[in-house]
Amino acid sequence: MTGETPCPPDGRHGSGSGDGAGRGPDAHGYELPLLLFAGFRTLIDQLHAELAEQGHPGMRPAHGFAMQAIGPGGATASELARRLGVSKQAAGKTAERLMAVGYAERVADPADARRKIIRLTPHGVDALRRSAAVFEELRARWAATLGDERLRQLETDLRTMTAGAGAGLRVDVAGWFGP
Repeated sequence: MTGETPCPPDGRHGSGSGDGAGRGPDAHGYELPLLLFAGFRTLIDQLHAELAEQGHPGMRPAHGFAMQAIGPGGATASELARRLGVSKQAAGKTAERLMAVGYAERVADPADARRKIIRLTPHGVDALRRSAAVFEELRARWAATLGDERLRQLETDLRTMTAGAGAGLRVDVAGWFGP
């Protein structure tokens, strides 16, 4: 994405309502996914700026998804690939990047010495713990701006609209954005 707002099919730009909120009679359907993505991007960018200040300057958005997919019990490369929705080779590269920056390590599976498990290091666990705390702070900022009740309603509305999209919250973003 270039940061430009796409031109709607009729060639017009702007909401036409003058309120700047895109709620007027000329609001376009293409704005909804862009606004949702902009909200997501804003939160993630703020998260990573804060994490950098807290000792995690190498943390990237893809790392967070991969670390969530590894989870507290670890994962094999095949499990990581399935959870992320990518090939085993792509999962292996992701694991290598996490290991290179100290967020994960590969260890023998205690149940089967032939298998290797990718698990989070204490540095990786710290990054996730700090991420959770920063997300709480960011949510509080949104609540201060929008009002707590309005934010709760927005969250409820988003849960309602995404309920049929699959089981729970998904971390397979890399596979979804992929080829």
